[in-house]
Amino acid sequence: MDEIKHISVEEFLKLERNSLTLLDLREPDQVLLGAVEGAVNIPFSRVGKELEKLPKDKPVYVFCQEGSLSTEITEQLQDWGYDATNLDGGWRAWKKWLEEAEPITLDARGLKCPGPIVKTADTLREMVGGQKLKIEATEDAFASDIAVWCERTGNKLLRLEVRPESIEALVEKAEAPVQNPAAAQNDKTFVVFSGDLDKTIAAFIMANGAAAMGRRVTMFFTFWGLNILRRPEKVSVAKSFIEGMFGFMMPRGTKKLGLSRMNMGGLGAKMIRGIMKEKGVSSLEELIDSARAHGVRLVACQMSMDIMGIRKEELIDGVELGGVSTFLGSGEQSDMSLFI
Repeated sequence: MDEIKHISVEEFLKLERNSLTLLDLREPDQVLLGAVEGAVNIPFSRVGKELEKLPKDKPVYVFCQEGSLSTEITEQLQDWGYDATNLDGGWRAWKKWLEEAEPITLDARGLKCPGPIVKTADTLREMVGGQKLKIEATEDAFASDIAVWCERTGNKLLRLEVRPESIEALVEKAEAPVQNPAAAQNDKTFVVFSGDLDKTIAAFIMANGAAAMGRRVTMFFTFWGLNILRRPEKVSVAKSFIEGMFGFMMPRGTKKLGLSRMNMGGLGAKMIRGIMKEKGVSSLEELIDSARAHGVRLVACQMSMDIMGIRKEELIDGVELGGVSTFLGSGEQSDMSLFI
């Protein structure tokens, strides 16, 4: 028994968990009291040959309720050629460490919507259920946003303090993904018809916020909205005379978009961008990059592209082509569809 490998909870939580298998030997009634996200549950009473189904190409970390049964299984796995390690103290040690550990801190001061919520979601994603995150922000709207975000994602808001110069929230990550029947089919779908800068910024702020709440988001770009997806540089593709004229007259890419009001020949758009930078608001280009990084689906309407003479080669990376069924299929799985 002394030859098996051991690891403490604190040491385990520093590992890259995507590159390992975490084996939970607890019985179903014990798991109900606290599941571990990402763990494979094979109850000790039903171990049998199920252990042999574990992949051998990744190290296996084993835990039970208190650490005794996992020691036996760790030794057995090592005998079978697995790179197996016992998690000392089991679930009880795991819970005790989480209860006593200092919260992870996140400095979101100076960030503007949707920045604080997106940063919160990204940070929690790398944590384990039961860990605590202390967030400090300076945007007044964060007090309302973090409360609603926790309510809708199943994470627990332990404390919220609104101070004269900052807002501090203490959040505990949910121990396992929350299955909320009321939240079924709560995807978001946006039809982006306008090519105006201000409306596009609003669309991508909402898309990033929804993605931070764990929602699947589809943005369907049609007619003038297609200009948002065009590459800023000229792309050499064969076009008819009319298609070429359309391409020449329409803005190419996000930097050429104008405002829906007070554009003033492009001066208004430059002023808005300058104010956004001064106030610490993410630029449209940064919002688009963030949306793509968080899995927001960008769909260009094929029919509109054909009418306006826009080719697939002219679109930015990560855009897929779709039609009315693509939009309707997304809309039927959404509890919110906005036409912008």
